[in-house]
Amino acid sequence: MKSNLLKPFLPSILLILLSITSKAQVSKDPNVLLGLKTPWTSSELIEPSALAADLKTNSTTTPLIYNIGAVENIKGARHIGSASNAENLEKLRSTVKDLPKNTTIVIYCGCCPFSKCPNVSPAYLELKKLGFSNIKVLDLATNLKTDWIDKGYPLGK
Repeated sequence: MKSNLLKPFLPSILLILLSITSKAQVSKDPNVLLGLKTPWTSSELIEPSALAADLKTNSTTTPLIYNIGAVENIKGARHIGSASNAENLEKLRSTVKDLPKNTTIVIYCGCCPFSKCPNVSPAYLELKKLGFSNIKVLDLATNLKTDWIDKGYPLGK
């Protein structure tokens, strides 16, 4: 009889338990939050604050930054264009062809919410295919304006 009393509440109880214990709740990667698989790992994400701090130091270890979308350039970025376009993927290939494969490369788009971006995955996969081993994806969860510009991080001229 007690088990019959719990039946109407079972879906709610399960939902609460899942929301408390789900690993996706602690992830910063929006694709993980949505249950989608990304080609990059969480260790390959770089937070905007970390990249902005690196840019402020003018370090000799500052990574190469490629804008693979249709948004403004952040400081030091080279604009490639939307990586969902085959012509721009070719431009990316020719831009990096002579670089050492261990070069730190940061890619970003920022056109839309990270989880819906059509440009990041093609660029990331192309760089992996070319043998690059130190690729970072700038974690712009919302867009460039919200996650970079509104925070006062440096833009290109």
